[in-house]
Amino acid sequence: MTQGRPIHSQIRQNVIEIIYFLKKGCGYEIYKIYRDIFPKITMRSIYYHLKKGLSLEEFKVEKIQVEKGDYSWGSSAEKVYYTLGKKAKPRIDERVKKYLENKRCNKNGK
Repeated sequence: MTQGRPIHSQIRQNVIEIIYFLKKGCGYEIYKIYRDIFPKITMRSIYYHLKKGLSLEEFKVEKIQVEKGDYSWGSSAEKVYYTLGKKAKPRIDERVKKYLENKRCNKNGK
């Protein structure tokens, strides 16, 4: 029997499902979708699992974009966009699929 925490995480698996349907997403966008579909979670936990997923090659960074604006912390914000890595195993969660399809329909005015 191995010691320590198990590598598998349901939270990280849920994030994999979200990114699978989004194709790419930044941390805050993933957090907003996650909290609408799954049980309550903190943004800090989402960022922890994104970082852990990077080290496990379940996620990879597609790009880092600096956006200018008038934020409470300064004049710019750094957005890190994530995609699925080679070790991600999406299970095609229907809840995520339906949620994002409905969101796209509402956004397109259908």
